[in-house]
Parts: sequence; C-alpha cells; structure tokens
Amino acid sequence: MEGIESGSRQGKRVVVIGGGIAGSLAAKLLQYDADVTLIDPKEYFEITWASLRSMVEPKFAERTVINHNSYLKQGRVVTSPAINITESDVMTEDGSVIGYDYLVIATGHNDLFPKTRQEKLSHYQAEYEKIKSSGSVLIVGGGPSGVELAAEIAVDFPEKKVTLVHKGPRLLEFVGQKAADKASDWLESKKVEVILNQSVDLSSASDGNKTYRTSGGETIHADCHFLCVGKPLSSQWLNGTVLKDSLDGKGRVMVDEYLRIRGRSNVFAIGDITNIPEMKQGYIAETHANVVVKNIKVMMSSGKKKKMSTYKPGPEMAIVSLGRKDSVAQFPFVTVVGCLPGLIKSKDLFVGKTRKARGLNPKLV
Repeated sequence: MEGIESGSRQGKRVVVIGGGIAGSLAAKLLQYDADVTLIDPKEYFEITWASLRSMVEPKFAERTVINHNSYLKQGRVVTSPAINITESDVMTEDGSVIGYDYLVIATGHNDLFPKTRQEKLSHYQAEYEKIKSSGSVLIVGGGPSGVELAAEIAVDFPEKKVTLVHKGPRLLEFVGQKAADKASDWLESKKVEVILNQSVDLSSASDGNKTYRTSGGETIHADCHFLCVGKPLSSQWLNGTVLKDSLDGKGRVMVDEYLRIRGRSNVFAIGDITNIPEMKQGYIAETHANVVVKNIKVMMSSGKKKKMSTYKPGPEMAIVSLGRKDSVAQFPFVTVVGCLPGLIKSKDLFVGKTRKARGLNPKLV
C-alpha cells in the first residue's frame, strides 16, 4: 500500500497503533509535524471513563464517542487491526503495509468494540433500554467500572434493586482502604447491596429463570446483569512480531525512561500496556502521549541538540465517580467523598476537557 503524501516539514512517517485515549492524543499532536497514520480496528475513539454514564443517558455518548477523522485532519486512519510489525513496516488484517520511521504502540486492553460510531451509540441505547425495563440489576465486579455503574443506576433509577458482587475482600482494590470504605458506605446509603468475597455463576440463570447463584451459596434475583471485570492487555499479538522479546512475564511492554520499548530507538509504547508500576488511568495515558510526542519531535529535529523528556510516575491519585454529583477521591495526603470531589469529575466526567485537548468543541458533537 502506498503511503500518503505528507505536507509536513519533516515528512517523517509516524505510525500509531491503537486509537484509544493515549493513541488518539499522540496522533492528533503529531499530525502537523509528520506523516501520521493511525491504525485502529474501529472508526472512533471513546472517552472510556465516561462510558458508564452513557448507559443511563445514551445522549451523553454523542460527545464521548468521537470519529478519528473529527480530530485527525492531516493524518490518515487505517481501520483494521495490526497483526505484524517488522523493522520497517506494520501489517494490518486488511492487507495494508504501512512503513514507519517512528512507531507508537497504544493498544490498551482487548475488548469487543463495534466498528462504527453509530453502532456504538446504538449499543448504549440498547443498554439503557435493558436497565430501564428491569426491576433488578446484578453487577459483577467491584473495580471502578462496577462501582461507577452501580452508582449511576442507583442515582438515575433509585427504584431499582441493584446488587454488586465482587470476588475480592473489598471494593476498588487499586486504591487505598479508606477510599474503598467510603465508596462502599456511599453505595449502601443508596440501597445498593454489596456482596464481597464471592463470585457469580452467570450461566446458573437459564432462559426464563433470573436467579443467579454465588460461590457462597447465595441466590440473587436480577432481571439483567452486567459484567464489569478487567480485560486482558492487548499485547500478546506482539509475540509474533519483531517485538516478541519486549514483553515481561505479565504481558506488559517493557519501556525505558523515554517510553521507548527497551532496545529500540524509534519504537515507543504508551498507556496501559506499559510495565511502569503505577495506576493505569486515562489521565496517565495522556501524560505518556505528551512525553512521547515531545520525544519524537526532538528526534525529528535533524540533529538539533535538544534534551529528550523522561517520564516518572507521579503521586497516586484517583477519582471514582458516584453518580452525577458525588465521587470518592484519593489524593496523596487525603481521601474525601461527596459533592466536593464530585465537582471535579462527576458532572461532566472530564469530557469537555478531553474533547478540547483534541481540538474539538467541548460542548458540541
């Protein structure tokens, strides 16, 4: 496949694999400095931390599901999964061969996504209808997705019985005990039943029978259920490429302080797939993207002596939204719950800020 014509000053070819939070930002920021190709199996990127709001308010998704070509005006989008990488090219499932001078891998987690934006919006409408028509809802998984979904349903549909089952000893195991306790107390104040240290056999409820069994022998009646558990990293496919020695024992991509894949001078990895010991969150993935963009620009500057940027994990912070007004926030020296931290995240879920970072109107579709 022929490369696109580049009107940039350098004309260097940058290929970004993965159009999520990190990859979309990297492609957007480089599009006027290089010949950029974004490879993604779908035609859009989604502001993922806002996805649970879209399940109770489908219209919200119109601002959070964004076609790549809305922000990538100068670059090119190849809508097909990457399947191989050589020293000079990336191959995709549809037979494309895209050459690169610099490569950024930002493939995140494995999941099943609709290919088009309209299909994704229709998916949220269907999820909303499922919740609306149900008198009781079972949520499996007590991480941030499960907790936030339970909170969204409890606030928007307070008449519904919500049960959250988590196999671990406490909710939100990625944050401290204090934050987890505050989230649990908030959910219970909204009449959400929280069951810990148990798993659910989702196949135990046959057609017409809406009773689920837990590993502890309990039975839960629910008209519908949602599985909110972690997805595996989208990195195993690299084992069939020239980067096969770049993964650690947990499938994470090993990077140096410049976010280059170890042993590679022109290949970077950003976002959740990296082996950096830190919380895997969207704002951190965006920080990765900014560091890599700066470094690629330095490397493209034809020998001008500029210092490359290093990446160091910052203090661990997390904000878990609890409905439309409240949230629980863990900062370095304090943990708070309620409407004060809710003002930071819960009303708009950083959607306007994220759209603005990609050159889009914060308020309009």
